[in-house]
Amino acid sequence: MNDSHPETNMPIGYPPQYPPTAFQGPPGYAGYPGPQVGYPPPPAGHPGPGPAGFPVPNQPVYNQPGGAAGVPWMPAPPTPLNCPPGLEYLSQIDQILIHQQIELLEVLTGFETNNKYEIKNSFGQRVYFAVEDTDCCTRNCCGPSRPFTLRIIDNMGQEVMTLERPLRCSSCCYPCCLQEIEIQAPPGVPVGYVIQTWHPCLPKFTIQNEKREDVLKISGPCVVCSCCGDVDFEIKSLDEQNVVGKISKHWTGILREAFTDADNFGIQFPLDLDVKMKAVMIGACFLIDFMFFESSGNQEQRSGVW
Repeated sequence: MNDSHPETNMPIGYPPQYPPTAFQGPPGYAGYPGPQVGYPPPPAGHPGPGPAGFPVPNQPVYNQPGGAAGVPWMPAPPTPLNCPPGLEYLSQIDQILIHQQIELLEVLTGFETNNKYEIKNSFGQRVYFAVEDTDCCTRNCCGPSRPFTLRIIDNMGQEVMTLERPLRCSSCCYPCCLQEIEIQAPPGVPVGYVIQTWHPCLPKFTIQNEKREDVLKISGPCVVCSCCGDVDFEIKSLDEQNVVGKISKHWTGILREAFTDADNFGIQFPLDLDVKMKAVMIGACFLIDFMFFESSGNQEQRSGVW
């Protein structure tokens, strides 16, 4: 054991970072104890950071495949009571940003690929990463009306949510077969649904819990056009008298809007809203994206396709 500076246990050759008085304690305090014995040193060539023979805990995945390098992940908060695993992140936020990634192959060839999204908090920290899981034939034959499975993973690479959209009619002329999406958290356990409500002029949706009981309403504008401005879908109480949040499609610039279908969204909701309903809001945002903004260019012509 090398000699050390008095009162600091710092090896000779390393100047103490703080003056000795910073380490003074109550009477009788002799300073920090030296290294403890009992753990053998790692053998030569041992790759792990922990002692030899002891497993190292799983480390967070800071850059998911397909994600932007260097984007920090949101630290995991304490898990609230009765919170599905992986949804504890939502308990600490009242705003979500969803950024769809641009697929170069899709831009150059027009060949529809699986969509990928980054889900961030208001500080730009990544909360989740979402990947569409749909076969090639379905994507390119059914287009924006396609059924899909969207898998949402956390910073450990664990799938914490699954969104299931069945094949439904994309015209308001058939009110018996309207759009819907099921939100599962964890996968296989439904926590809520988003059901399209028939209306001759407005895009309307109903938010339901796992028992299919109505909880909230969503109402959009008569003309769903994002030309040089944001498009807001208001989240309202059941009687539609109070606005409690909104889902906004953000304007991303003329070139990106004209030549890609990569969209940016923002979701605002009350901080104390049930985390399950916050997860359902994420599902509602993806359903709105596919229904109104999935095709690149000519978005004004899609204002009646719902």
